[in-house]
Amino acid sequence: MTVRVIGAGFGRTGTLSLKVGLEKLGFGPCYHMVEVGRRPDDVHVWKRAHDGEAIDWNAFLSGWGATVDWPSCNLWREQLAAFPDAKVILSRREPLRWYASVMNTIFPSSQAAMRSEDPSARAFGAWANEIIWERVFDGRMDDEAHVISVLAAHEAAVRAEVPSDRLLEFSPSEGWEPLCAFLGVEVPAEEYPRTNSTDEFRASRRMPKPD
Repeated sequence: MTVRVIGAGFGRTGTLSLKVGLEKLGFGPCYHMVEVGRRPDDVHVWKRAHDGEAIDWNAFLSGWGATVDWPSCNLWREQLAAFPDAKVILSRREPLRWYASVMNTIFPSSQAAMRSEDPSARAFGAWANEIIWERVFDGRMDDEAHVISVLAAHEAAVRAEVPSDRLLEFSPSEGWEPLCAFLGVEVPAEEYPRTNSTDEFRASRRMPKPD
């Protein structure tokens, strides 16, 4: 098995629902940030890859049919070079709603992890902080305009560099139809998956509801 779908969309653009959807359509298993928690040694490989080291992507992602979410979405170019027949999905969300979701879920969660009494949680939080919040957003997560500008630049780069016939810009609200048409598969009878909402994320980590 080789990677056939590369998700270039940032986290909190419906990536966990997309993971579930891709697996339902036969493009799994799909690598998502949740997998890092199950494969803790992977953090070292992702760190090296983000530092610009050459990674044997075919070996590292052997057995995976797709990738979405952080940490892999930062490295969509490298994956596309390694898997030249793969298609790319740019999952998208209205920018202001996306920023609010990030600031109410994954950003405070990773910051809290760095303050944990558990050494493994602290290490994971520091890793996420380095490769996402510091590296991608320059450590300026409180600057809404800057963060959204980074998102816009990322999306523009994907559009500019991926051949149009191999790129799908996708919002979960569109449901199965555009996704299935792009991948050349039949539309399932069930509804498109909806999971990992802000409330679900915060409840799973026992975070108080945002103001």
